[in-house]
Amino acid sequence: MGIFKTTRHAPGDAAIIKTILVLCLGLVFSTFNYGQETRVETTAAPFEVAPVKVDGNLLFEVRGISSLPAAQRAENISEKIKMVAENESIPADSVQVRQIEDHSSIYAGGQEIMRIYEPDATVEGVSRQILAKAHAEKIKNTLSSYRYARSRPVILNNFLLAGAATVVMILVMLFLLWLVKRINRLFQNRIKHRIESVENISFKLIKSNQIWRIFHVLFDTIRVILIIFLVVFYIEYVLTLFPWTNEFAQYALGLITDPIISIGTGFIGYIPSLIFIIIIYFVTKYVLKLIKLFFTGVEDGAIIMKDFRPEWATATFRIIRLIIISFAIIVAYPYIPGSDSVAFKGVSVFIGLIFSLGSSSFIGNLIAGYSMIYRGAFKKGDRIEVDGQIGFVEEQKLLVTRLRSHKNEEIIIPNSVMLNNKIINFSARAQELGLVIHTIVGIGYETPWRQVDAMLKLAADRTEGLLKQPPPFVLKKLLGDFAVNYEINAYCREVSNINGIYTALHQNILDVFNENNVQIMTPNYVADTEIPKTVPKGQWEPPLANE
Repeated sequence: MGIFKTTRHAPGDAAIIKTILVLCLGLVFSTFNYGQETRVETTAAPFEVAPVKVDGNLLFEVRGISSLPAAQRAENISEKIKMVAENESIPADSVQVRQIEDHSSIYAGGQEIMRIYEPDATVEGVSRQILAKAHAEKIKNTLSSYRYARSRPVILNNFLLAGAATVVMILVMLFLLWLVKRINRLFQNRIKHRIESVENISFKLIKSNQIWRIFHVLFDTIRVILIIFLVVFYIEYVLTLFPWTNEFAQYALGLITDPIISIGTGFIGYIPSLIFIIIIYFVTKYVLKLIKLFFTGVEDGAIIMKDFRPEWATATFRIIRLIIISFAIIVAYPYIPGSDSVAFKGVSVFIGLIFSLGSSSFIGNLIAGYSMIYRGAFKKGDRIEVDGQIGFVEEQKLLVTRLRSHKNEEIIIPNSVMLNNKIINFSARAQELGLVIHTIVGIGYETPWRQVDAMLKLAADRTEGLLKQPPPFVLKKLLGDFAVNYEINAYCREVSNINGIYTALHQNILDVFNENNVQIMTPNYVADTEIPKTVPKGQWEPPLANE
């Protein structure tokens, strides 16, 4: 493993081939003898398995139970294999299988390494005896490889290989840095005048210094990526030379190779999806042509639409075109080859970053004229919340929207902020359906929840400004460590006086709970009482005070 690694054959290659043949024969015979059981197992609920590894190399997987999880069992087996391997007095050929009535035991030099039961055999779909023989052969080969990799001649040879790899890595890195630098100068000399022409064509909206900055960032990124790849592969190769670091080397290599393999297999497997993307492209193209033809008629006066100005036609078409293209991209995105891979997502983020850095001024000026024309999210006099600011709409202009807070403060919000943030309108449905206001109190577990519901509803009933119909309702939001969080919800239409209604509701909650001697424990309390906080069944529905 690794770009510099040479091929070596450790003792026991014949045993490995023998193990593979045993597994193949076992699978063939088990297909006839245990076919029905195998089909039943595949439809059953999945069970937990864990890999048994030595020096980062996978030997086999084992199944766990509730009292001995698979990960713990695999770790125990790995430790026993290492213990036997480190004991030079135990020959590798001493590994043997002892068949007992309900399980098979694998021994080495009189020490038991693991046991195999019938449920373990169902994991592989073979009989217990065949699985035990296969595991024994694998353990025997592992003992030989473990000792071979730690022998003095092999370690000294690997140290020499690591030194040679270090020299090669330094030379290759110096060459790559020189090559990238030359390519960078070549591109600068060839495209410098073209970048300056882009600034003139865009009427200074796209600055040449921004493009140069992106250009340098791109080359710096390429240089850093090349260095990272070279260093990772070098480290991976050096670490695989020594058994103590082999597992970490495999992990480091997987960080690089897994995304690459994922992208390659994705392109091969998604060829039908490419055809679907082409169909979406042509459908979107001709739909936009028909829509453009329609709005051209509206702009020329050939098509008349009620309450729609002809000068809105071009702006409306551009907005609809953006929506259609965005929708087409959303539909086509899952069908792009490799779109679900980490590497593809990283490239998408990188392209978006380059686009935002290079065209932020242009996009900002383009959106400024269309920010809030067609949204209809609010009207003058509505109480809204946007970007953490709450107030009543006083004035809406092309660039800014002016709000008046409850403390008579003037809040000026750019329409770009309004466009890019969610807007909560408290007044839009208040007159028709009523606005639901709510507040939370924490009450101890010793108080029956039915009593708390009744008290909260009584407090809402006493509050002026809250509707009787629909009636208030109570939600149990959280069963906390010390208290239950109750949320009283009630309907109101007087949005302009919502702070006064909240104040009156809180006052009435305090009064009702004080009248009934119930402690409000929000947010928490310091110490518990000696009496257990439980409610006997006979006291689940106590009457309220004065009833």
